[in-house]
Amino acid sequence: MITVHHLENSRSQRIVWLLEVLELEYKIVEYKRDPNTSEAPAALLKVHPLGKSPVITDGELTIAESGAIIEYLVDRYDTEQRLKPTSGQALLDYRYWLHFAEGSMMPLLVMKLVLSKVPESPMPFFVKPIAKVMCCKIQEKFIQPRLQPQMAFIEKTLGQHTWFSGEQFTAADIQMSFPLQASLMGAERHRFPNISRFLKQVDAMTSYQKAVEKGGALNAL
Repeated sequence: MITVHHLENSRSQRIVWLLEVLELEYKIVEYKRDPNTSEAPAALLKVHPLGKSPVITDGELTIAESGAIIEYLVDRYDTEQRLKPTSGQALLDYRYWLHFAEGSMMPLLVMKLVLSKVPESPMPFFVKPIAKVMCCKIQEKFIQPRLQPQMAFIEKTLGQHTWFSGEQFTAADIQMSFPLQASLMGAERHRFPNISRFLKQVDAMTSYQKAVEKGGALNAL
């Protein structure tokens, strides 16, 4: 049986969702974040040397990294080829978005999250104003100028297609769901109607609802 080593409020939610879409039997081993640092617990080091999530075990195999896990599950268990285009532009788009999520978008979102927490971290009182200014400048001059074109590109793509690789729902949509949910929590959604529509489609899927029920909903860290 497949085991999902699931860290709360994390990328591993996508793996639970994929398993629901594939209608596979699996079990979840849950891990809680450190309440002070939001870091994964040391117990995950027993599963994988880097102690990060998502990680799955399938028999004797241990697979880490969201994209690698998705590719493994789709290649091995999607026998009807429902979740991956077989050829043409749709297949190229599928591969692009499958890797874009972690290769291009998530590094910026992680930096944004880290910088947002720095001013609230314990430090000498006279350093705090300097840290706050520096973090704001990095956000303004580095992160946002790179993140905004990405969001515009995604918005345009979803204005042309129902899903990321066309009219067929694929595993690339599962992969892209997390960064979009993380970046558009709350009032921001109105600025991106096509992305908002995509996220509403995700929310309405029975498989996604089951994944949330079993793995928990995504919340702001």
